[in-house]
Amino acid sequence: MMSKNTDKKREQMQFFSMDDMVPKNHLLRDIDKAINFSFIYDLVSDKYSEDQGRPSLDPVMLIKIPLLQYLYGIKSMRQTIKEIEVNVAYRWFLGLDMLESVPHFSTFGKNYTRRFKDTNLFEQIFSKVLEECLRWDFVDTSVAFVDATHIKACANKRKAIRRFAKQEALFYEEDLKNEINNDRESRGKKPLKDKDDDPKGGSGGDDLKEITESTVDPESGLFHKGEHKEVFAYVSQTACDKHGWVLGYTIHKGNEHDSRTFLSIYRKIKDMGLKTLVADAGYKTPAIARLLINDGITPILPYKRPMTKEGFFKKYEYVYDELYDCYICPNNKTLNYTTTNREGYKEYKSCGAVCEGCPYLTQCTLSKDHVKVLTRHVWEEYMEMCEEIRHTVGSKEIYDQRKETIERLFGTAKENHGFRYTQYKGKSRMEMKVGLTFTCLNLKKLAKMKRKYGILGPNNPLNSLRNLKILLNLVVQSKWHYEPNLGIYRRFLRI
Repeated sequence: MMSKNTDKKREQMQFFSMDDMVPKNHLLRDIDKAINFSFIYDLVSDKYSEDQGRPSLDPVMLIKIPLLQYLYGIKSMRQTIKEIEVNVAYRWFLGLDMLESVPHFSTFGKNYTRRFKDTNLFEQIFSKVLEECLRWDFVDTSVAFVDATHIKACANKRKAIRRFAKQEALFYEEDLKNEINNDRESRGKKPLKDKDDDPKGGSGGDDLKEITESTVDPESGLFHKGEHKEVFAYVSQTACDKHGWVLGYTIHKGNEHDSRTFLSIYRKIKDMGLKTLVADAGYKTPAIARLLINDGITPILPYKRPMTKEGFFKKYEYVYDELYDCYICPNNKTLNYTTTNREGYKEYKSCGAVCEGCPYLTQCTLSKDHVKVLTRHVWEEYMEMCEEIRHTVGSKEIYDQRKETIERLFGTAKENHGFRYTQYKGKSRMEMKVGLTFTCLNLKKLAKMKRKYGILGPNNPLNSLRNLKILLNLVVQSKWHYEPNLGIYRRFLRI
């Protein structure tokens, strides 16, 4: 039977509880039980006066507003406030009643500019949430997956200028310089001289490079997306564990290479009990391999295809003789050491007179003097160790987990949490956006795991005799092997 006039209920007056309006299995309810947000008061206590001025907006509610934005992928703060006005679950999460006015959309921006800008507040919030995840042994820090993703900046690529900028020093520059000079001295050669000062302000002009800088957001960098597309962007270098928990992040310009910015993310995760680090080919450099191996960390890096022109011999077809320190070409002729250049590569050259009549000359070199030059980095032995590790049993399976961990993490963040582009300008605001986005990802997993093990809020197993009995029965009956489920036992017995 057709019903009519159902809109008569619009003007009914009822008594209700805000708590009853939010479903028992709602995500925000689980997040609220999973962690106590009162730690934010301690983090911002120095940003507020104790006895002067009008009462401020609750700092916890102020931080929860952008958390809602990134948690649900709402495109702007203005739209977030509109959603809060009509969403009961959002109001419940923020501690607002049905009749209480929602803060203006500019409120958070003003507070950010006056109180939180150029501070590490949002990184501290991320760390506090991660500490809670670590406390319950949900995170496995023995293996870390590191990668970077680009976030499109709020900048028009046509509004840009060309200028010279000084390149940032490499983190291994001093060590490499010492290694080069030691190698040259051991071979009876003089150490390399320091570069003469250049009138432009660089060292011989080599430290200066011409860049395209945005006039809208100068802190972003021009990123070449494919062969023909260019956009201004930021890059978020991120580390996660094998379960997808975010362990750390750093923000850089979009035109900076992963190998140059690696040290910043590595410093954040290396003291977490890291034993193995997995990364893609962008991180496969002698300096990174040396850093990890010397720190006792196993690097799992992929095969990198030789960038030799088609029709020419690949470098691996020239055999290195470690005893005599020379290379042997496919025609069994030697390439002898000549010098070590400033980039840290030892140069090995053939004899042009011998090579002139070689039947493989066109597959070897096209130089006019018929001299073939091969280079070998002073830290090449670390790259060879990485290759040995790559061929060990289980390494391929660990590397294949990248698509299920760090790549899935980026895909989820971009598809569901507004991580594909930003409407903010400046590195400081980008650090806020990335920090809160990864905080939301960890919060979602934390709430899910605590619900799975029945440890949300008052349902903590220490307060539940029934759950403790279940644990004891499992131990006695040996239904779970101890070692693989050690973390589960710890969660049940957590104090």
